[in-house]
Amino acid sequence: MNDLLNLALEAHGGLKRWSKVEAVTVAASVSGETWKVKRKVDYLKNVIFQVETKRERVTGDFPGQDKLSVFEPNRVEIKRRDGSIIASRNDPEASFRGQEQFAPWDDMDVAYFSGEAFYTYINTPFLCTYEGFISEEIAPIQVVGETWRRLKVTFPDTVKTHTKIQIFCFGPDGLLRRHDYHVDILGGPPGFNYASDYRNVDGIVFPTRRLVYAREVEHQPTKEPLLIDIEMGDITIAYSSVAAV
Repeated sequence: MNDLLNLALEAHGGLKRWSKVEAVTVAASVSGETWKVKRKVDYLKNVIFQVETKRERVTGDFPGQDKLSVFEPNRVEIKRRDGSIIASRNDPEASFRGQEQFAPWDDMDVAYFSGEAFYTYINTPFLCTYEGFISEEIAPIQVVGETWRRLKVTFPDTVKTHTKIQIFCFGPDGLLRRHDYHVDILGGPPGFNYASDYRNVDGIVFPTRRLVYAREVEHQPTKEPLLIDIEMGDITIAYSSVAAV
């Protein structure tokens, strides 16, 4: 394990503590220009995501609605609260192939996109230690008077995520400042995902705000439009044992 990854793990709560976590539940509001383009403007304005840590599975709960979404790498479902299935899709990634940039999304498209996104975001940086992940430190950059050290991470083929190779930028304190990637299923330009407003929850440190912009030139975002805006409210952690570590 490299020195930068060790620094990031400790800053976000430590791998020992994280190893006890089974799931993280996050109340979220997700908005931005992407949802206008996909004709889902208010779809994720009030949703509760349960993100598992031992396997790639994300459940979305829509308060006030008889609806849940379930994301797994090779299947998504929309269900009623009694467990009955409204709709399902095997190999959901395939439905994005050949999609035009401004094509509207259905509920299962949103379940897939939000599932792969929140699985990565909530598990960062700990997922870099999971089986099959390869990470290496690359050249740092200077941003707003800080030196950001950068971790280049190659995801295994078994994990569904935005794209196979992603870069995580960490500040001098070891906390994530920015997350750089392409979104393969959108077929768009590279994006910058800025993380801020950190909160300590039972010793695990999470960014509760994420702002995503397109990248116009090297290391510089395009400030308009704001593609994705994620605000996180209540966060709770489920552990593998009754007592938190």
